[in-house]
Amino acid sequence: MSTETNLWSNSPSQFINFHKFLMGVAVSTAVITAACYTSYYVLYALILPVGWTLWQYLVARCLRYELTSERISLRTGVFNQQVNEVELYRIKDTTIQLPFLLRILKLGTLVLVTSDRPLPELELKAIRRPREVRDILRTNVERLRDLKRVREVDFEGGDDDFENIAPL
Repeated sequence: MSTETNLWSNSPSQFINFHKFLMGVAVSTAVITAACYTSYYVLYALILPVGWTLWQYLVARCLRYELTSERISLRTGVFNQQVNEVELYRIKDTTIQLPFLLRILKLGTLVLVTSDRPLPELELKAIRRPREVRDILRTNVERLRDLKRVREVDFEGGDDDFENIAPL
């Protein structure tokens, strides 16, 4: 029996919050401008955009991806954390998304299609070196499938196709 080892661990880049940070700065600027023309009490309204922007930062900061030799896990939550795990042999397909702005920063999103019912699609957003992570993942998926003698079988059509089959 093999021992489980940690192969890769990462959090998404804060760049996924760029548009949220930009909106927080714009609203804060509007509040400060309004305070200049009215009363300084309006500055108390800064609590909302600053607090919201800080919260978005914390949500991304507390998001954690971990790839081990047997499973991939997604840990989310700031105060109450939730951990979702997918066994590697359940991964059916991978896609790498490289939008222009992420590509400039040498980041990408790795999308995993799985046969796991609670988590049929898992996105590893804005990670560094997504191609290397996919290669590590792919190697271990194949190793585990061979080790456990598991093969992925896809059926086309709906449930109605099986109703017309006569029992043996």
